[in-house]
Amino acid sequence: SRRVPCVWSTVGVAAVLGHLHGDVALLARLLYGTGMRLNEGLSLRVRDIDFGCQVITVRQGKGDKDRVVMLPQSICAALKSQLAIARALWDSDRRNGLGGAVVKEALAMKQPDLGHQWAWFWIFPAAGLTIDRSTGVQRRDHLYAEKLQRAIKVATAVARIQKPVTVHTLRHSFATHLLQSGTHIREVQELLGHSDVSTTMIYTHSSSVMGGGVTSP
Repeated sequence: SRRVPCVWSTVGVAAVLGHLHGDVALLARLLYGTGMRLNEGLSLRVRDIDFGCQVITVRQGKGDKDRVVMLPQSICAALKSQLAIARALWDSDRRNGLGGAVVKEALAMKQPDLGHQWAWFWIFPAAGLTIDRSTGVQRRDHLYAEKLQRAIKVATAVARIQKPVTVHTLRHSFATHLLQSGTHIREVQELLGHSDVSTTMIYTHSSSVMGGGVTSP
């Protein structure tokens, strides 16, 4: 079965984003501005942001595929500020002799110092540390998904939006609003990382009706 995705209007998105604060506010703006999944946004590392080319590289997304999405100009300054916060945390971890950022075990075996490199540090690092049970080494993981999920629920309630509450709605809204603005569906498919355009087609129903695109007879 196919279900029509829940989509917020641009006004609704602005209302929800306006009631978020701190790192979760920036993360939510990033997800809406790029169409990334929550886990893809949380997994971003310093090396994935290219301010010069205005692009973000999403690595090992769904289906173990990489793709490139746009870097929204409206959040560049906030992203640079977030990087400064992350850098201070990275410097502190280095001074305290911690194990660096969490990296996949296969990569860590090939390059043991990979997690210590600034390029591999998280854009959105967690405040606390993770302890490797096998070695007892303390490492820094990325922000936990629950933090944004809880914040979105609260913001939606405060904004009095009577629709299903989920972080994924930002991705649905991104796709629908792009199609409404005239972006070709193939381009939207690439940005979302869909293997088949038929998956992206589900957004055409909402985009054609929302905003008076189709008038009732």
